Amino acid sequence: AVLSSPPAEVVLTFSEPVREVPDKVRVIGPDGKRVDRGKPQFDGAVVTIPLDSGPEGTYLVSYRVISADSHPVSGGYTYSVGQATEPPTDTGGEATGDPAVTTAVKITRYVGYVGLVLLVGPLLVLSLLWPRRLSRRGPARLVWTGVGLVTVATLAGFWLQAPYTSGGSFFEASGGDFEDVLLSTYGVAHLVRLGVLAAAAILIPALLSGRAAWTDHALLAFVGVAGLVTWPLTGHPAASSVPTVSVIVDAVHLGGMAVWLGGMVMLVAFLLPQAHPRELAVILPVWSRWAAVSVGALLVTGTGQAFIEVDALDSLTGTTYGKLILAKVALLALVLAVAAYSHKLVERFADDGSSRRLRRAVWAELAISAVILAVSAVLVQTIPARTAAANARLDSYYSTTLTSSLFTLQVEVEPALVGGNSIHLYSFTSENQPLPVLEWKATIALPEKDIEPIEIPLITFTDYHVLGEIRLPTAGDWELRITARTSDIDQATVTATVPIK
Repeated sequence: AVLSSPPAEVVLTFSEPVREVPDKVRVIGPDGKRVDRGKPQFDGAVVTIPLDSGPEGTYLVSYRVISADSHPVSGGYTYSVGQATEPPTDTGGEATGDPAVTTAVKITRYVGYVGLVLLVGPLLVLSLLWPRRLSRRGPARLVWTGVGLVTVATLAGFWLQAPYTSGGSFFEASGGDFEDVLLSTYGVAHLVRLGVLAAAAILIPALLSGRAAWTDHALLAFVGVAGLVTWPLTGHPAASSVPTVSVIVDAVHLGGMAVWLGGMVMLVAFLLPQAHPRELAVILPVWSRWAAVSVGALLVTGTGQAFIEVDALDSLTGTTYGKLILAKVALLALVLAVAAYSHKLVERFADDGSSRRLRRAVWAELAISAVILAVSAVLVQTIPARTAAANARLDSYYSTTLTSSLFTLQVEVEPALVGGNSIHLYSFTSENQPLPVLEWKATIALPEKDIEPIEIPLITFTDYHVLGEIRLPTAGDWELRITARTSDIDQATVTATVPIK
């Protein structure tokens, strides 16, 4: 917009609560100097930026904030005072972030998932399915490896969050950045997870030795559930439209994944090579039922979470998040096909001892599942489809200023996409003062596809502002033609080419 006088403040309104990244919310004047005064005020989803007066020309509003799901969000837009000029630049405001840090965050997530698999599944098998005559040394190493990986991933995630949110490199984060992380939901969840790991480290030895009482099992189960909940609290579920449901669904999803994959690791690494066929004839049917429950939980919770995060079918193919969901579904379908084959081998195991073929099938399940974990690690760092679709609509916003001998016309088309569009028209004098219009007429056409001019119904809001609503059936460069009559004898016509995607 072109304003007649400098505003006293700029207000940013987000779709969910945001937190501050220090010194990353700025307003830059036409001369390249900052005009924001003091610290911006954060109040939930609203950020207010007090301004000093500046010269005429175009101003840049630049921001980087932390969203409710702990991910950084950056962007910017311009407005003008008096007249439009070349937009200024801001080298320190809207940081896109260090790609190496972003990649490290995803790798850390993957390491954490692997640790969860090696911790949860083996503990459950050792508690309920492990033959007494077999040594527990190998599985114990697996469990402690899982504890170590989750601990390393938690500490690394806490450290990386500071440069990840501030947009700097690995070693550019300040003490203040780490303090902000510590006081955030992300930091608290990671501290709780470290506490859970410490409590688990006290309880696990008794279980590994086979001397754990039922109270030890109950306490470990309680601690495990508390630990699982810390994962969704630092991701998309915490910022969904139904956060409580999303957090529970995601925790169940993680638990099902850890039980299923961890149990398969125990099968292929220890039980199938070491257990006696008579022992396996008892263990495998029980494990098969566990796997069926875990997979069912994965399917139900994964579908539920997809419905929450993907608000339209076209978002599945039109957003990165949706494409990753489809990739995960395809890989899971492949795993389920292999799992069905494994289940048949389990049913025949007592008759023909299909140990070798079963091991191969389980290895195949694990290999594909490792890829699924990698996709999941990327998925949790990707903008949800519902948000990406909304951003796409905002990014498609079209605005232009048209001039004639009688008036200056501000034209805004939203969202400038195929389908329903809102067209706002504002008339001003050459001094940028509102100019009353007695009669408006607007048409839109697409000559390249032989679509003749369509008249746009207009609703008057004020004497200088009207709104038109129209559905555009196809993409292309549409010709918008506007006629405004400012007196009984004075009128002028201006045109604009509006790219519809």
